[in-house]
Amino acid sequence: MKLVRYGNPGKEKPGLIDSTGQLRDLSAVVPDISPAQLDEKTLAKLLKLKTDKLPPVRGKPRMGCPVTGVGKFIAIGLNYSDHAKEAGMPIPKEPIVFTKTISSIQGPDDDVMLPRGSVKGDWEVELGVVIGKRARYISQKAALDHVAGYVLSNDVSERAFQLERGGQWDKGKGCDTFGPLGPWLVTKEEIPNPQKLAMWLDVNGQRMQTGNTKTMIFSVAKIVSHLSEYMTLMPGDVIITGTPPGVGLGMKPPRFLKAGDVMTLGIEGLGEQRQRVVPFKR
Repeated sequence: MKLVRYGNPGKEKPGLIDSTGQLRDLSAVVPDISPAQLDEKTLAKLLKLKTDKLPPVRGKPRMGCPVTGVGKFIAIGLNYSDHAKEAGMPIPKEPIVFTKTISSIQGPDDDVMLPRGSVKGDWEVELGVVIGKRARYISQKAALDHVAGYVLSNDVSERAFQLERGGQWDKGKGCDTFGPLGPWLVTKEEIPNPQKLAMWLDVNGQRMQTGNTKTMIFSVAKIVSHLSEYMTLMPGDVIITGTPPGVGLGMKPPRFLKAGDVMTLGIEGLGEQRQRVVPFKR
């Protein structure tokens, strides 16, 4: 099942994509796609809907982030060995954890704005995990039982802020517009194995990243279990799980984003995103 939120920013409505690719309105069934709708009972109810009876949505409305009310936006760094190598960093012995701000979250095709003083904007296609059930000290075996579904993410970064300004990575990760999510929240029955998904990213039509989640150092199950040792994961929390090689920082010479660039990216089964890069504006 592919759940969406569509419409103008701040006024999104809940919807789903049916088997023919038609957007259908869910407003008469649920008030929104939020943590309250991610429990197993509600998702099972939605899965049983006769989608051809739901009102079709005409045209091509803007897609927002497919889940609202995200409480935590957590990221895993250097989770592909070949990406760690291109970054010149050692392969981690356990997951590297940092956070992205909730205010960085936006729709999948909204413009990405370079922050004031940005000189090293970068791209990272990533698999995102949406938590559906409270998770605290859970085993790796039980971890996927706590997942509602998966989303496509672009972990947009400012490398100078991240690596050259001291402190945590967070400064280069949480800028406004740096967290595009969607277009869909794909519930887990459609993704039986999250460790077997092809992924890619282009800049201005040129392929930069090609990868597959099978080459992750730490699996989705391992990441969810690991994080649950350090924090209680709640419904609606989003975890993005690292990127394959091909980021601008790793190129020789490095290549970074500039206003006017267009990023397109996708993950098998999770749809595609397209973002135009724009300069800073208040």
